[in-house]
Amino acid sequence: MNLIYTIDILGTFAFAISGALVASDKKFDLFGVLIIAFVTAVGGGMLRDILINAHPINWIGDLNYLWTIFLAVFLTFLFKSKIAFLSKTLFLFDTIGISVFTLLGLQKGLSFDLHPLIALIMGMISAVFGGVLRDVLTNKVPLIFEKEIYASACLAGGLSYLVLNIAEAPKDINFIISASVIIIIRLVSVKYELELPKINDDLFSKKQ
Repeated sequence: MNLIYTIDILGTFAFAISGALVASDKKFDLFGVLIIAFVTAVGGGMLRDILINAHPINWIGDLNYLWTIFLAVFLTFLFKSKIAFLSKTLFLFDTIGISVFTLLGLQKGLSFDLHPLIALIMGMISAVFGGVLRDVLTNKVPLIFEKEIYASACLAGGLSYLVLNIAEAPKDINFIISASVIIIIRLVSVKYELELPKINDDLFSKKQ
């Protein structure tokens, strides 16, 4: 099992835990918790594969994703109060996870001969749309639409990957540098509570 695949599984685990915790707080039953955990963990990759017509779809081709989700829900069911104390660790897994999800999704898009811009969007979808689906299904405004630099970090890291790819940088070094870009932007933005600007009014409108 290589390092990137291991990080991919850890990211899936962190995403599944976050989905399970949200569903549990919404008082969903065990089946509902499982569905939300599943959607959060693999929804982005599944949507990407459907859009580019890639088969088998991510979790269908590798049962380890399902076992990881089942384990996350099982641990949440048994140790929910304890897991809350691991929020910083889970946040780290989540942050590393989105960096890997972004770049794996981007690479998959490029392997299907998509335009680099479309492949970049596919990478971003892989990383963030599981969380979007989770929030929509639990009747919340998706986190990426109202605060925190999240999807933007993925796009920045993906753009870095494309630039280094054009420069013919070694693939492993490219992956590490681009993943680091995503991780650093995400950590800095959360630490200093950075957000993208909001459109509150017409730029040239006069204040009343």
